[in-house]
Amino acid sequence: MKKYFIAFFCLLSFSTLQAQSKKEKSVERAVQHLTAAMISGERTALEAIASEHLSYGHSGGHVEGKAEFVEKIASGKSDFVTINISEQTIDIVGKTAIVRHLFDGTTNDGGKPGTVKLKILLIFEKQGKDWKLLARQAVKA
Repeated sequence: MKKYFIAFFCLLSFSTLQAQSKKEKSVERAVQHLTAAMISGERTALEAIASEHLSYGHSGGHVEGKAEFVEKIASGKSDFVTINISEQTIDIVGKTAIVRHLFDGTTNDGGKPGTVKLKILLIFEKQGKDWKLLARQAVKA
């Protein structure tokens, strides 16, 4: 009987860990979609990943909503050439995902090359089957 209990407990623990892993992987894919959209500047991709209630905070203090976020990147005013994400953590609480990472990138804003090194906090919300970016805050690394 004890063997069955241990086997059941191990199976239950494994299935719980695997379920969390699937959720984390789906959030990680959303981060990858966001990153790809920011590099490509494709308006439809940016609009698809962002929540209608987006609050996007920059390291300099400026906060913008979805329309301004999409327009700045799609127009090329804010132009990311490369983005490298490291030290990423994902914590999921219900339908909310908290993502933290280091963000290193190269930019070409207004034809002027530059670099950015930031610490990022992203909040994603599960909307239907998709994770949507609800909030983002950056601070200088």
